[in-house]
Amino acid sequence: MYFIPIYIVILAVTIVIDYFAGILIYNAKGNKKKKFLVLSIVANLGVLAFFKYYGFLNENISLLLTQFNIRSPLPNLSFLLPVGLSFHTFQAMSYTIEVYKGNQKPERHFGYYALYVMYFPQLVAGPIERPQNMLHQFHANHLFNWHRFLHGSQLMLWGFFKKVVVADRLAVYVQQGYAETNPWFHFVSAVFFSFQIYCDFSGYSDIAAGSSKIMGIDLMQNFNKPYHAKTISDFWSRWHISLSTWFKDYMYIPLGGNKNGEWKRMRNIGLVFLVSGLWHGASWTFVFWGGLHAVFTLAESIITKNTWLSFGKLIVNKLTVFLCVTFAWIFFRISDFSSAVITCISAKDGLLDFVSDLFQHNFFEQLTRYRLLTFSTPEKAICGFALLALLLGDRWFDLYKEKLSGNSQIFFFVILTSIIAVFGYSSNEQFIYFQF
Repeated sequence: MYFIPIYIVILAVTIVIDYFAGILIYNAKGNKKKKFLVLSIVANLGVLAFFKYYGFLNENISLLLTQFNIRSPLPNLSFLLPVGLSFHTFQAMSYTIEVYKGNQKPERHFGYYALYVMYFPQLVAGPIERPQNMLHQFHANHLFNWHRFLHGSQLMLWGFFKKVVVADRLAVYVQQGYAETNPWFHFVSAVFFSFQIYCDFSGYSDIAAGSSKIMGIDLMQNFNKPYHAKTISDFWSRWHISLSTWFKDYMYIPLGGNKNGEWKRMRNIGLVFLVSGLWHGASWTFVFWGGLHAVFTLAESIITKNTWLSFGKLIVNKLTVFLCVTFAWIFFRISDFSSAVITCISAKDGLLDFVSDLFQHNFFEQLTRYRLLTFSTPEKAICGFALLALLLGDRWFDLYKEKLSGNSQIFFFVILTSIIAVFGYSSNEQFIYFQF
């Protein structure tokens, strides 16, 4: 509404449709249940398709028809994508699907259902919540709790640290590195973008969960140290967990999952990742990014299942997974497909050149030959400190966030606030996932 006030109608219409669809599905018998579910899904996906994919579809249809000297009948329309449309569309769909499956009774109170779809902390970038986790919490009576306030505040601060100290600072390095022609810079930028997008997105999730916790509402965990993953499958069980489980429960399993033979399992994995890529954006680079992860996942399953390829278990480790994910992120960040391919090849060359030179020169010579970017030494030191604090802090936060005493929580609050105030990078960078 801040950008275009009339866009509130999009939410209002889908909320009304899904509210009544849930009640109708619950009361209906036989095939009528499925008809009401389909109506709800079509309404939600129709809005998403129109605002997010119309331009992409029109562009590709026009390109195809021009090969036959035919003019596209579709008009050219241009409009701003509503912030967070993909997120609240999928959350709304999960409600009617869960009611249809019998896992959730319909919410009779219109206000509570509207709150489920429009709950402000996670409205625009998730996590994508299920009704079983949220609706009963809205009905509960929430009183102020000092422990929840401190815990929620420190979780928000950790999210702000990830965003303004790490992600926004790395964004400048990434932008500068990709503007260079040096392959080593392209590789460093790709690595930095891996940390940038993690800190940017998980930082938002922490802020959402923290602000919600202060009000007495618990959100699901959306990230679990994804770059500690030992396999690609493990990565997707740790990254954007709410979306990964959404696709698993509502697409992969209904397609048959892994029950109908190896080829159908491979087909289902491919379809899920391709659709996941398209969910992220109306661009072939996003589709290709999803396809890459499908290939990684299928290759991983072949390597780990066949004894004659058992050596692959030594290859599929944390470093290999990180590098695979990092190179795939290039297609996520760069919207032009040919530019993304060129950058990916260049980053690969930069890595290989570095490894090759490492065997020909000692490590300290490498430090002088392979400078990072043209930032000043203090900036590099701050960036290094931020990344080190991130790696240590992610582990520490999981272990001790619930165990700190009141004084320790206040001390943590003061220290982290001071770090953010002193080292926060003022770049006014939007959260990356707002565009989805």
